[in-house]
Amino acid sequence: MELTAVIRALEALKVPSEVEIHTDSQYVKNGIETWIHGWKRNGWKTADRKPVKNAELWRELEALANRHRIRWYWVRGHADNEGNLRADALANRGVPGR
Repeated sequence: MELTAVIRALEALKVPSEVEIHTDSQYVKNGIETWIHGWKRNGWKTADRKPVKNAELWRELEALANRHRIRWYWVRGHADNEGNLRADALANRGVPGR
């Protein structure tokens, strides 16, 4: 879900842009900034030689991210950060039964 959210946000941009992405997901931030380089070097395998989970999403995110100048920011989730609380509320509106 976290990967898909960033992908959809970047898909909405129709021209190359300067972007700030604030995420409470260290998985997304570390993945796109750091881990992806090793995964690609290792043929989309992790350091322990297992296939990277969500590799297709990572490839899609990388292709989209390469079109823009992005600054990635990690914010602590569920810590009364106004933007994070708003994002959680919007995400929950899209969940059936909530």
